[in-house]
Formats: sequence, structure tokens, C-alpha cells
Amino acid sequence: MPMTNLFFDIETLPSSEEDKELHLEILRKKHKGKTDTQIHEWTSFDGTFGRICCIAVIKEVDGKEVLHEVFSGDEKEILRKFWEASQDVHRFVGHNVLEFDFPFIYQRSIILGVKPRSNISFARYKDTPVFDTMRQWTLWSYDKTVSLDTLSKVLGFPTSKDKMDGSEVWSYYKEGKLKEICEYCMKDVELTRQVYKKMVFEDSAQNSPNDDLPF
Repeated sequence: MPMTNLFFDIETLPSSEEDKELHLEILRKKHKGKTDTQIHEWTSFDGTFGRICCIAVIKEVDGKEVLHEVFSGDEKEILRKFWEASQDVHRFVGHNVLEFDFPFIYQRSIILGVKPRSNISFARYKDTPVFDTMRQWTLWSYDKTVSLDTLSKVLGFPTSKDKMDGSEVWSYYKEGKLKEICEYCMKDVELTRQVYKKMVFEDSAQNSPNDDLPF
């Protein structure tokens, strides 16, 4: 049976204008001391309130790339395309996806009425069907985290944040720079794929001095 991997990343936005006041009303008590602007910007970190700007995906079947795309535009359509691309996937690969990307995607899917794929296990301490590069790197030590940027640098890969970083997505979006956001999102996915292949020793550039040992 062919092995299908999906490498992915999302970029998110704060609440929409139509939901903004309701969400602020809900969140003001929890975020006492913060301004409405600060609270609104914070909603981009929670799928209960925020929105998905884009999802970048690279799909491989037995190591051969079959899809390389960024889904953007209407959020409901973004989610529909993501779940469509996910139907035959054996392993989802991303950085911090168990705690951020997947919860965000699921929450937005339910809110917008897009049925998710139902047979994905999110059990901890496993590498299939979800390989979270952050959790695999820290060996599931929840008091430790590592950013994709840090991990890529120590593994010898160039940063994906040469032109922008995640903290600038909202400002770029307000300036109409969706293309730049999508390019940045895809750079993170391409980098995650490199990190993953290094971690599972699929990197053809890696040569172990013990490769020829008979044990």
C-alpha cells in the first residue's frame, strides 16, 4: 500500500468584523487589563474566535510530490479543500500541529459546517497518523518547546522568516498582502518537510558512519 504524507501549516487571523463585538463581550472578563485591540488580536490564536487565512500543503505519495498548494480565499472553501486533500493521508506532518493547527482547523470546521475527516487519532506519544516535529523533537516533554525556526537552524536549514514572520500576518493582511502571507506559509511547510526528513533519516544527504555495520 502506498504511503501518503501531508505536510501542512496554517496562518490565522483575528475575529471577523461581524463577530468582533460578540467575541469581545465574551472575552473582556477573561482578559482584564487588556485593550479591545489587544483582545481582538489575541483571537487569532484560538479557533473558537479567530479565522484561518490560508493553509499550505505538500502531499507526497511514497516520497513523490503530488500536491504543492496554498488554499486561501473563502475560509469555508479553504477547509473543504484541506479535508478533501486529507482523505487518503496516512501521516500528517507539521510543527506544533497537535496543540495549535489541528485544534484550530477542527474548531473552524465545526463552526462553518465543514465535515472533518473523522478517523484521525490525536493520541499522544505516537508518530502516526500525526507526526508533530516539535513533540517528536522534545520527546513529548511538555515543559519544553522549540520553534520551527530554532529547530531548522540547528539542523542546518535556512530560516523561512527572511521576509516576514507569523507575528506580522495580521498587519500584512490589513495591507492586502495575501500573496506574501501565502508564500511565507508555504516556506514553513517546505522547511517542515526538510526537518521531518532529517528526523526520520530520509534525508539523502545524511550519511551515518555506522551505516555499514552488521548490527
